[in-house]
Amino acid sequence: MQAMQVSPALRATGTYPFVKLEQAKRRLAAQGVELVDFGKGDPMEPTDPAIRAALVAGLRERMGYPLAEGLPELRESIARWCEHRFGVAVDPDEVVPTYGSKEAIFLLAQVLVDRDSERNVVLTTEPGYPVPDRGATFAGGEVRQLPLREEHGFLPDLDAVDDAVWERVAIAWINYPNNPTGAAAPIAFLERFADLSREHGFLLASDEAYTELWFDTPPHSALEVRDRGNVAVFNTLSKRSSMTGYRSGFVAADEDVIAALKQFRPTVGTAPQEFVQRASVVAWNDEAHVERTRAAYRAKREILLPVLERKGIRSAGGAATMFLWLEVPGSESSEAFAERLLEHGLIVSPGSFFGTAGEGYWRIALVPTAEECTRAAEILERVL
Repeated sequence: MQAMQVSPALRATGTYPFVKLEQAKRRLAAQGVELVDFGKGDPMEPTDPAIRAALVAGLRERMGYPLAEGLPELRESIARWCEHRFGVAVDPDEVVPTYGSKEAIFLLAQVLVDRDSERNVVLTTEPGYPVPDRGATFAGGEVRQLPLREEHGFLPDLDAVDDAVWERVAIAWINYPNNPTGAAAPIAFLERFADLSREHGFLLASDEAYTELWFDTPPHSALEVRDRGNVAVFNTLSKRSSMTGYRSGFVAADEDVIAALKQFRPTVGTAPQEFVQRASVVAWNDEAHVERTRAAYRAKREILLPVLERKGIRSAGGAATMFLWLEVPGSESSEAFAERLLEHGLIVSPGSFFGTAGEGYWRIALVPTAEECTRAAEILERVL
């Protein structure tokens, strides 16, 4: 029997890195190993009861297809939240509700990249979230990665990109606060990148899934730049409101980008289910549950940092997101170090999972309970 043909883009992307963690997790669990899972950034904090109640109340005897443009009430609540949080006026008609942010990030290149054009470059950053790269690859774009170095505050070096490259860029992706480093972007950096996007005619796409998780100071958004032409911001309730399974986010952009998305999205999917949208309205309208979530992550961070410091593990990242970005001790590779911790029941992410620039670091996602973090601290005290 002849082998079935598989997309060359699919072959090129390989196995999604976190599939490896899930495989290791299942293997160890089957062996009876008691695990503390710091690997995947899937919040375990309970979704607020008012949000869950709105979800149930939104169910009707029959639910039709949701429109791709989303409920007006949801777009209005997102626009109000943007103004409240970032002090900027956003027109509800410049907002598109999305099925979380992952699919919208993946699909953006399908809308904006012409694989047969010279302007087919998609800039991404690494270490980083692999979905923008994979979306660009499937769209036939040319992916170029800008390394995030600690000496530059985990910001890409914009001066390292020459004008000939800028003129070929269709999309430039940034992610701040950054996964995995926890770094936040100064407003001056966002302003300069936005200026470059207008000067050279590309879209600056800003993945802002972690803007609402911080330990000290609220991070900036690309929505705050003086001129938002050629800027698109992606956000989600997944991390802010511990709603990963609900799949609810949004894109906010200028009218040209929004018009293109509204033309494209009915072809490939829709907005979230209507009952999820109605729960999302409640989530965007409330800040109290987000403050409680930040406090929970802060408490877990304070359990782990002291033992890491005592053991000489340097915290290399910033003070936002739900992650700790830590330096690998000694000369071990990040994967070897993660495998050593795995033997003791601690699942962490090696920095190499996020790209070659992540080597030398490892990531802790602060998703286990406080009790599990305390147990992990005891293990770290013993084995490091």
